[in-house]
Amino acid sequence: MKNICDWDNCNEIGEYKAPVEKDNSKKFRLLCLNHVKEFNKNWNYFSDMNDDQVIDFLKSDMVWHKPTQSFSSSDNFFKVLWNNTLRDDLDKEKLKSDFNHMGQFRYNNKDIKAFEILGISVGSKWEKIYDKFKILVKKFHPDMNSGNKKFEEKLKSITLAYTQLKNTYREKN
Repeated sequence: MKNICDWDNCNEIGEYKAPVEKDNSKKFRLLCLNHVKEFNKNWNYFSDMNDDQVIDFLKSDMVWHKPTQSFSSSDNFFKVLWNNTLRDDLDKEKLKSDFNHMGQFRYNNKDIKAFEILGISVGSKWEKIYDKFKILVKKFHPDMNSGNKKFEEKLKSITLAYTQLKNTYREKN
């Protein structure tokens, strides 16, 4: 069954889709080639909008019309990821005091969890932390694992652990 062009007084076959509304809905009408050209030539998505509405639309379009949040917000992706990574309960044994090359001090729960994620002993020297981080980044980088999301999440966890230890060691020096 062939569709007739949806243009007034046209009996040609309607093969080309033209939107009915501006809301990106799936509603469309079928037009013949001549009338779809006419429709496209006169189409103006912004025709009913004032300047402020056009500017708001263009700003929203830069982020694919999805809500954004500041990096400092409490529900920022990386803050949530880090807090979830550190939420696991730690063994009491691991909380005991440790020594490192900078002297005696206690690591907090986040530091201990970060050592655990990197797979190195608590209180390791900075060079060992850095070397282990480089090895893990190469191993779990998405480019090395065909873009597998599982490895991407692991790499994020490793990066956050490294950042935690880097900040701790910077403060302790």
